[in-house]
Amino acid sequence: MGREMTTCNLIQIHFHNKNNIKMRFTAFAFILTASAASAFAPASKTFSQSSTLFATVAPAFETKTKAPVFDEVCDTTGVTLTRFMAEVAMLNPEIAELTTLFGAIDTSCKAIANLVKRSQLPASETLGLEGEVNVQGEDQKKLDVITNDLLKRALRFTGKLGVLASEEEDTPVDLASADQLSATWESKDLLVEETEKYVVVFDPLDGSSNVDAGIPTGTIIGIYEHDDNCIVEGIDDPNAEAQCLANTLQPGTNLVAAAYCLYSSSTFLVLTLGNGVYMFTLDEQIGEFVLAKPNVKIPETSKIISFNEANLEKWDEPMKNTVKKWREGKGRSGERFSSRYIGSMVGDVHRTLLYGGVFGYPADTKNKNGKLRLLYEGAPMSFIMEQAGGLSTTGTQRVMEITPEVVHQRVPIVMGSKNDVQEVIDAYAEFAAKN
Repeated sequence: MGREMTTCNLIQIHFHNKNNIKMRFTAFAFILTASAASAFAPASKTFSQSSTLFATVAPAFETKTKAPVFDEVCDTTGVTLTRFMAEVAMLNPEIAELTTLFGAIDTSCKAIANLVKRSQLPASETLGLEGEVNVQGEDQKKLDVITNDLLKRALRFTGKLGVLASEEEDTPVDLASADQLSATWESKDLLVEETEKYVVVFDPLDGSSNVDAGIPTGTIIGIYEHDDNCIVEGIDDPNAEAQCLANTLQPGTNLVAAAYCLYSSSTFLVLTLGNGVYMFTLDEQIGEFVLAKPNVKIPETSKIISFNEANLEKWDEPMKNTVKKWREGKGRSGERFSSRYIGSMVGDVHRTLLYGGVFGYPADTKNKNGKLRLLYEGAPMSFIMEQAGGLSTTGTQRVMEITPEVVHQRVPIVMGSKNDVQEVIDAYAEFAAKN
């Protein structure tokens, strides 16, 4: 600071000299540049020339995919998502094609954020019901259908996908087959590439039932590798096609990447490539997602629960008793827990990641297999939670290790701070031992 003041004083002293006007502005610009550059410094790590590459601490559980290598660029706040993915691709050529996919996800999230933001305007005509019922037996909102088609179009034209599965689709969609595309997609628009490397699963608009009330909503995305030997184009054998579409039925441990977008006070894009969790925020002035929180870590313990507690008496005994202890301050931490529940998984999990706590939708007497879908809600969000240092369980099983039997399979889910979720796991184990 002293040096900067000295420079400024010298500039003022010589300002009357016309020959020194250029010096004044040059020096002042240098000071501004140096100050602005400090805003883009690595948030939490110090790097030396001998240590430019790094890997975050390995998660408590292993996955079947290799964690990519990152460097200081990937840990620098203010870097754009485009620059972040370009750096990842340069350091990890084997996943370079993810750059194209995340480019499509980036654009889709911006478009959906704009749709959600404008949905309350009378002229938008995007609120209300579509008049259709999806495979879940749920009434489809107009925005469900619009966002589903938007994501399918964006991902399909990357040329990197073989199959995708969505909450709004009855079956997985083979992107090389014309008959499963939306009716709005004409056959002349078909684009088939030989580099169909990935399978993408997604919930296009989580929490859409609340969108009319302006409640936060989100998009959840999971990315798996596609079987290179799976070719369905030109094959009439329905068994072969079914086998290929079964690429979507993979456990969470096979996930290559997962992400969610949250549409709220700001638009967030949170992702993991298997090497930590990175949170980007949309800067609407420049139209780019910029890295706001690198290597996010959830607190190991907390005193917040995010459950629909109206169903508490319908839960099984281990879950019910654990939550009652937390509310009364009789749990392991001795803290009395408070409740924070939005009713939108993305919104609740986002807050839980930042502040700690436990989010859950347990099984109950009405939904004996739980309510959240494993493939495109449970597994991707569990991957993100574990990469942030948390846990995710059904109570008796790690969510990431469950292989789906059907595309829309439901599971009970409890995820969040490690110590608190472990208390739930132990409660189920103790209950099983006694019975």
